[in-house]
Amino acid sequence: MDDASLERIPRQLDWNLLRTFMVIVQEGSITRAANRLLLKQPTVSSALKRLEMQLDRQLIERGGGVFRVTEAGELLYRECVDIYGNISRLSVLLRDVQEDITGHVTIASASHVVCPFYDETLADVHARHPGISYQIEVDTSAEVQRAVLQKTASFGLGLVHERHPQLSYDHMFREHFGFFCGPRHRLFRRRGLSLADLRQESFVSFKTDQLSDALRPVALLRAQENLADRIIATSSHLEEVRRMIVAGIGIGVLPIHAVERDVRDGLLWRLPPYEAPPAIDIYLIANPATPFNRAEHTVLAALRRRLTEIPESQRTYG
Repeated sequence: MDDASLERIPRQLDWNLLRTFMVIVQEGSITRAANRLLLKQPTVSSALKRLEMQLDRQLIERGGGVFRVTEAGELLYRECVDIYGNISRLSVLLRDVQEDITGHVTIASASHVVCPFYDETLADVHARHPGISYQIEVDTSAEVQRAVLQKTASFGLGLVHERHPQLSYDHMFREHFGFFCGPRHRLFRRRGLSLADLRQESFVSFKTDQLSDALRPVALLRAQENLADRIIATSSHLEEVRRMIVAGIGIGVLPIHAVERDVRDGLLWRLPPYEAPPAIDIYLIANPATPFNRAEHTVLAALRRRLTEIPESQRTYG
């Protein structure tokens, strides 16, 4: 590609092609990308071919069961993530201009973030700055990191299996997971149980309850005790996992401190192990490259300040 062709790219490039390419790389498949974009597969495949023609570079090796992002594709993908993130934040930045010192904060969160000082921080910030508006999106921890990386979320709260080099991580709190059953289950209110009593039971769990994912300590315990192959239902949301356990679909794992009231109210019953339950760390995830508005900066700074004020021993639950 000559210099004249390179200079024409900013003027002639269809920016929608970049977003399509970004989703293809993220999904690792043209078919899955089409499903996510709600488009037909030939449309997505055609968009990739048009982008490669405009750039005069092969971006993805495909065909015969092969799907590999080329060096040029990797470089373009990194730029696409930044471009998409900056464009996504235009509405937030413009809203700040209109609302003076107020602003909007989008928080991406895993569903089982039950943390008293987090709630208190939001309450304190709202009391001081009632003009700040909020949107909290609940998703898997992997999607939380993706949203923060793409700058579609101000910051995130979730589990971390693998750290991304472009993101920052502040340890929020440690929670412990226990096994529970509901009133309809045969083990409800039974005492003196051991892990061996759970080996024939069906399990309800989170999607990340896998050895290769964020709930690895829980998956490892199940594997060590031969409880690994009987997962009958999964969800990314604590509320839905709890619902299925209470309904008697199976026994399952929940953060111990998050369901203390349910245990007191007779909706859940704690099962073994009663000692040394699996520990999971929750992190405050941010993107240093995000151009924070004043509201985002205020909320994030308040949370980080609380982390320095509260010792980790007081941020360990269950």
